[in-house]
Amino acid sequence: MRYSPESLLAFVTAVNCGSFSAAARRLRKSQSTISAAIAGLETDLGLQLFDRSGHQPTLTPAGGKVLVYVQSILHASEQLDELAVRLCAATEPRLTFVLSDTWQTVHYESILQRFARQFPAIEFECLLAEDADVIDLLQSQRAHVGVLRRQPRYPADIRAERLQVQTEMAIFAARDHPLAKAGALSEHRLATERQLYLNTYNSQAKPPAQGIVWSAPSYLMLLEMAEQGFGWSILPRWLVEQFGHRKLTELSVPGWPRLIDVDVAWSKPHPPGPAGRWLIDNLLAQSE
Repeated sequence: MRYSPESLLAFVTAVNCGSFSAAARRLRKSQSTISAAIAGLETDLGLQLFDRSGHQPTLTPAGGKVLVYVQSILHASEQLDELAVRLCAATEPRLTFVLSDTWQTVHYESILQRFARQFPAIEFECLLAEDADVIDLLQSQRAHVGVLRRQPRYPADIRAERLQVQTEMAIFAARDHPLAKAGALSEHRLATERQLYLNTYNSQAKPPAQGIVWSAPSYLMLLEMAEQGFGWSILPRWLVEQFGHRKLTELSVPGWPRLIDVDVAWSKPHPPGPAGRWLIDNLLAQSE
């Protein structure tokens, strides 16, 4: 193939991120590297893929048509990588799994028991993270497989598949908190009290615009803060039932509780080895 995988990935990432600089940050490359990769692809194709006359580059009509084919090529490459992993007999010596509190640990324990029997000699590490932090750990190759709340969009270098399980999220506060005695609550009433808000290290999302907000990067930390009466928080119901010490009460708010979807994700450029692939396959099989 005369088009380098790096140039194809740079092109798709620039489209997804909206700029060359954002694509560089996403792929952990310099902006000049991304610009050169895309320029090289344009030279190879003999086409201008981006209109650079504005503040941000925009796809040309030709670029929009090319995008579909490039996405197809990258997808085929990912499938070939996964086939090679399945056929490879050499198991990776170490596997790091990122676990989200949006996924109930009862699912995790049975899989881990089977994993220990299947790969008794492998070094296994489990990390806890949420949302953007899970993605960052996968992109930096700090972790190989992650489970996280379904994201609206994933970076071009991250592959994700839906687990057929959902987690119930509800709003909780300490039993002696003023909101706990107020009955049915409106969102306006909630905004008059401090919110304990999930804010990961790598999150680019803005916190709620209304009210006072305290934040933490994990649901377990938010649970502990809520138990101490610092405010109300959106938490996984299973986490409260298992670790809440019966100090929290669920608040009655229209539209709550809510069910959220959960995904398993991994890096496309650096796919996990046979042990990681086994973990992904069993996560998907258990959720069916």
